[in-house]
Amino acid sequence: MPQKSLHFSISERKLYLRIFDVLFSLLGLFVINYFFDFQYFNFYSTQKIIWIIILAFYLLFFGQVFEMYNLKVASDKYLTLRSTLITVALTTIFYVFTPFITPELPQNRLQIVFFAFALLVFILLNRFIYIQFIFSPRFFKNILVIGDANEIEKIIQQLKYSGTNLRITYVSNKQIKSITNIEFIPLNDANLNLLVAKNFINEILVSSSNPALIDSNLSKQLIEIFEKGTAIKSLEKFLEEQTFKITENQLSTNFYNFFSFSKSHQNNLYLAFRRFLDIFLAIIGVFFFVFLIPFVFAGNLVANRGALLYKQKRVGKRGFEFNIIKFRTMIANAEKNAAEWAKKNDVRVTPFGKLLRKTRLDEVPQFINVLKGEMSIIGPRPERPEFVSQLEKEIPFYAIRHVIKPGLTGWAQVMHPYASSVNDQQEKLMYDLYYIKERDLLLDFKIVIKTISTVLFFRGT
Repeated sequence: MPQKSLHFSISERKLYLRIFDVLFSLLGLFVINYFFDFQYFNFYSTQKIIWIIILAFYLLFFGQVFEMYNLKVASDKYLTLRSTLITVALTTIFYVFTPFITPELPQNRLQIVFFAFALLVFILLNRFIYIQFIFSPRFFKNILVIGDANEIEKIIQQLKYSGTNLRITYVSNKQIKSITNIEFIPLNDANLNLLVAKNFINEILVSSSNPALIDSNLSKQLIEIFEKGTAIKSLEKFLEEQTFKITENQLSTNFYNFFSFSKSHQNNLYLAFRRFLDIFLAIIGVFFFVFLIPFVFAGNLVANRGALLYKQKRVGKRGFEFNIIKFRTMIANAEKNAAEWAKKNDVRVTPFGKLLRKTRLDEVPQFINVLKGEMSIIGPRPERPEFVSQLEKEIPFYAIRHVIKPGLTGWAQVMHPYASSVNDQQEKLMYDLYYIKERDLLLDFKIVIKTISTVLFFRGT
């Protein structure tokens, strides 16, 4: 057995960050307890276990909302500092103002400052250790990719933006000229056993788009390597795990071999619970909508003159059309000639409309659509009939996204929020179909958390 290089997978790194954020926070509190007159968090109290659990919950919840466990954020010192500051501030506020399950408020309010300072310093210490050591190249995962050169070129471009730390070697029918910093092995010269030992390969990825590339000799070598314990999987499955969207190769004439609906699609308990949540949240949302009306009306008078609301035809579940309700964000007669894609920095959007879009407040009236059962809280974004007709002609399998109700938010919206062309819509379709394939309560919860992050960081379009 060749020696394997140490590496951390994505899930392992996220788990590491969560566990050590909590441990370093407790270490910080213990240190100020030991060296200073800090009485707020007493480690000798009989209630310390409950206090620790609540502290961990607040830290992990707000850390998730403010993207501390997004690996791209975690690898950047500035973004880490920003997310940690916000997370610690809100954790401290909520912790202090729930004294029935946390320590009583201290007489000396300076103790709260010490509490927040200890959390901030020691969490940042953990994060800088992560950036310096865990994220360093010595822990990169070594993978060997076998497949067609044209496909590998696209894949490497995708992996650059997936937040993964990988070292790639590829075996293919020809060298990719646009990639110069990755080792290439010609298909006919490939000695896989030697490559695995020499490059400390952790995983081999094989493309199924061109089966003719894998001849009997290569297939025999793969079997031998698999018998020795090296992981081998399809390139499509690996990409799906890394990018959280399905690959285009899955949508072919034999798509049923790769793509299927989530088990939740036929789980009546899940569907009933989702509908209950939709109604419950929609009722709250409608009250919020009524509360917002005076403020939006006042904003319209100043910088968005015209109607308060507008209705527009959208395509819903199984292709049925309905009228979506939104706060108006564009000038009057914005589409006097024909339907147009919304663009980034669209000149038709009014100054006040930009604020509504950035904060997603323009979407609040759609809680009425959710209450009526035309939409769900989570699902693919409903598109206009004119665009759906065009997209169904240009993008194979586009209509599959209509198998479930459209949503106020969804996996595609939070992962690829902006779409102003057919190519963008195809990219979003890959995320929508991933959701349809994998949807469950855990994925729904992730979408809610990511949506909150989108709103708080003003990432609306």
